Amino acid sequence: MTALQEWKQETRDIISSLLDDGSNPNVEYTIEHHFSGADFDRLEKAAIDCFKVGFEVSDAEELELEDGQTILCFDAIKEGALNETVIMEQVEQLLKIAEKYNVEYDGWGTYFEES
Repeated sequence: MTALQEWKQETRDIISSLLDDGSNPNVEYTIEHHFSGADFDRLEKAAIDCFKVGFEVSDAEELELEDGQTILCFDAIKEGALNETVIMEQVEQLLKIAEKYNVEYDGWGTYFEES
């Protein structure tokens, strides 16, 4: 299974879990795509590219991993429907940015929305 196929399955699982739990399918969701890396300059360049293609970008934060290593992370955020096709288009676009700057794309998430 390719990385893109894995993200597609992960996307289906996230959407399915939210809807199965009763999240409202008819509202705008805040979709947060997660990036991380050890090099601030590369992460900053990735954040700028995300902004240039229409994402809101959160400030970089330090995160300490279980093994004690510290990494930097930020979110690329976009409002939209809980739509697999649209979200996968975003994932594909952001994977290319992550690859370009050799940073990690750590997936996406959103929040439960009441009906």
